[in-house]
Amino acid sequence: MYRAVDKAGDTVDLLFRAKRDKAAARRYFEKAIAGNGVPETVTIDKSGANLAGLNAINAGRDIPIKIRHSKYLNNAVEQDHRAIKRIVRPMLGFKSFRCARVILGGIELMHMIAKGQMKSDGGRHRSVAEQFYDLAK
Repeated sequence: MYRAVDKAGDTVDLLFRAKRDKAAARRYFEKAIAGNGVPETVTIDKSGANLAGLNAINAGRDIPIKIRHSKYLNNAVEQDHRAIKRIVRPMLGFKSFRCARVILGGIELMHMIAKGQMKSDGGRHRSVAEQFYDLAK
């Protein structure tokens, strides 16, 4: 699972892939950039796939995206991911990749609603339940 969190702790984007390789990392970064704009700096873990994916994107750009490797600056992503791990751990795994993708997508969506990231209409504060029910409309 690829996920990005901004400085405020809001989830920027997420992508589920069967393999963690250069192609998956590049696809994820391209998807996140297309939906949210080009970042000045990206902080990643020590994953070689993430580094290779960002280097491939930077190769085609005039102004490259600055890449930082920091165990401590990556904590925002890890702390945000902890809530999902807490829910998934008791499940003892998934039967198939498709099942994992569907369940994790729903968990991520509910986590984003709970963090208040869903856009509200008219500036009225809606409860988490009301926001969830609006998804069915």
